[in-house]
Parts: sequence; C-alpha cells; structure tokens
Amino acid sequence: MKINTRFLYVVILCLLMVSLIITGCKKNETQTDTNIFKSITIQEAANLVEENINNPDFIILDVRTPSEFAEGHIKGAINIDFYSETFRDELDVLNKTKIYFVYCRSGNRSGQAMEIMKSLGFSTVYNLSAAGMGDWIANGLPYKTASGTE
Repeated sequence: MKINTRFLYVVILCLLMVSLIITGCKKNETQTDTNIFKSITIQEAANLVEENINNPDFIILDVRTPSEFAEGHIKGAINIDFYSETFRDELDVLNKTKIYFVYCRSGNRSGQAMEIMKSLGFSTVYNLSAAGMGDWIANGLPYKTASGTE
C-alpha cells in the first residue's frame, strides 16, 4: 500500500499544531495558578511584613484616607485613598508583578481594592481582612505616626 507523501505531511503538521496549542494552554494555566489573591489574618500579615522587610518587591498599601494614614500607618506603607476619584488609575500605574499587602481600617476597602487589583492584572495581593489598622495597633504591632514610630 502506497502512502501519499502530501497526506503524511498534513497529518504531521496537524499533530504539531495540536501539540503547540496544548502546550500554550498549559502555560497559561500555570501562569494563572501562580497568581495569589488572599485575605489573611493579623498574625499572617505580621509574619508577611516581617519576612519581607528587606524585599524591594514587597509593597505595603494603605487604602485609607490621608487623614487616617496620618494618624498611624504600618511603617513603609504607601497611601492611595480608596475614596479618591483617581483610585483605580493610581493602582493601574503600579508595578503589577510586585507583591502587595493591602490594608484599611476594617478590611472592607482593602478587600474591594484587592478585587480591583485582580481585575487590573496584578499577580500577588494579600488583604488584611476583618482586622484592619485598629487590630494591628491593638495587637502591639509596630506602626508609624506623624510624630514617629510607636
């Protein structure tokens, strides 16, 4: 039985294309699986901050108002006001490949901020849930005020 060479080339080409498509899909699945969007406890947050104290790719993001931020914030935090009209735009210009720890007063705004960051394409965001800055201070964890570190 004689096999048509042209037919054989078409079959091989199809198999290669299917293989490339499958490989491409697996790569996308892996990339998605590496994204982290997680609400964490006060203790997990304290550990996360301590473990990343010298990590330039770790960003602490306080989404409270500027006046709340001035009253006291976690040392090294940057402030982007959740209630600002430009909040989403200010988030969108941040480096999306860095690791973000987001907090607010009670976990509500930071939880919403985490969802916005997810929709903007960030890869790793931790949210201080149902605790917020008040519990951070109540647990004796270090924070900074306008007058210095507490």
